[in-house]
Amino acid sequence: MADVITSGRVSFRDVLRNREYRSLWIADAQSMAGDQLARVALSVLVFERTSSSVLTALTYALTFLPALVGGAMLAGIADRMPRRRVMIGCDVLRAGLLGLMAIPALPVWAVSVLLVLAVLAGSPFSAAESALLPDLLDGERYVVATGLRTITNQMAQLAGFAGGGVAVAIIGPHAGLGVDAVTFAVSALLITVGVRPRPVPRLGTATGEPEQSYLASIAAAIRLVARQPKLRTLLAFSWLLGLYVVPEGIAPAYASSVGAGAVGMGLLMAAGPAGTALGTYLFVRLVPAAVRSRWIGPIAIAGGIPLALCAFRPGLVLSIVLWAISGAGAAYQVQVAPDYVRAVPDERRAQAIGVAASGLLASQGIGILLGGFIAAGLGPAPAVAWAGGVAAMLAGWLTVAWCRMDRRAKADDGSRSLSN
Repeated sequence: MADVITSGRVSFRDVLRNREYRSLWIADAQSMAGDQLARVALSVLVFERTSSSVLTALTYALTFLPALVGGAMLAGIADRMPRRRVMIGCDVLRAGLLGLMAIPALPVWAVSVLLVLAVLAGSPFSAAESALLPDLLDGERYVVATGLRTITNQMAQLAGFAGGGVAVAIIGPHAGLGVDAVTFAVSALLITVGVRPRPVPRLGTATGEPEQSYLASIAAAIRLVARQPKLRTLLAFSWLLGLYVVPEGIAPAYASSVGAGAVGMGLLMAAGPAGTALGTYLFVRLVPAAVRSRWIGPIAIAGGIPLALCAFRPGLVLSIVLWAISGAGAAYQVQVAPDYVRAVPDERRAQAIGVAASGLLASQGIGILLGGFIAAGLGPAPAVAWAGGVAAMLAGWLTVAWCRMDRRAKADDGSRSLSN
């Protein structure tokens, strides 16, 4: 795929020639597959022990919700410590926590506590990695690299979800958690060997202001995002993902409602990532860079409509198709992420990414939790339809605001041109 996908003159092969990026790419791919296997394992473990769609959705939501605190409060560590060191330390910590979660005798509540700690450790890792990427690749290479990471992560999720049901059925949920622990250890090794150390970005270096306290830097990053309409709108588009992932959180109950077992559940959970991988492939390959921003809104709207059609209670095969089409709508994220990151100065980049990530993952956790309650009251199909309908409506509202912002920007550019 890297040989044929291009964006302008930059191919996926071009970005993979960068040794540091290649190391991060491989580390991400294998640990993401492990994460999805662990999510399937956790869902099966809790559903088998409790037979409760609410508790299953709550446990799945715990893979997202702690980032509400972690993203905002811990991401700034990557602006104050070497980012490579932060990533290695977080991987080692998560390997240990997942190893403890794999102990069969551990009760569900203890597994949940360790899960929260592991998710918290992921916040500074993600911020450090995202903040580092613009230093490794610039311009269109950065956008293409983002597209490659998106496709690879979705394919890793596809492998984890599609194979997760089969793997968990064979090796059991606890062994699945152990596999995830190994992937974090491998990721730490790859980053240690493949990514070179860099100095700590100093707060205030761009403006000449004195370095702030940690809490003050968090507040400054929030103000930076809040004062820029473009960043606010991009964040809102990104946070819509909290509705698109609702089907994943209630997949066990949905699969049961259509008469499917663990394998069917895994296929349902894999449908969204598979669609996103294909949608991102087409987006990067077919949509010129100059017009990608215009397609953010329409594609986001299109992602919600297939889920809304689940109100008609389709069977397993049609549900997989609808969930995959919805996943393709998430391709707009490949444009949202680079625009946001590049609009933030380096010395505040990790903290601003943390603000975005905390909202993104928290929105996913809240969306999944609400979906679980709706599924318990009305059934899984109505819960998925609710998520899709609300997502489409919110995306429509944001699209109107985005278009108005674009028109104002063009008008301002025209005025400046005339004045010059």
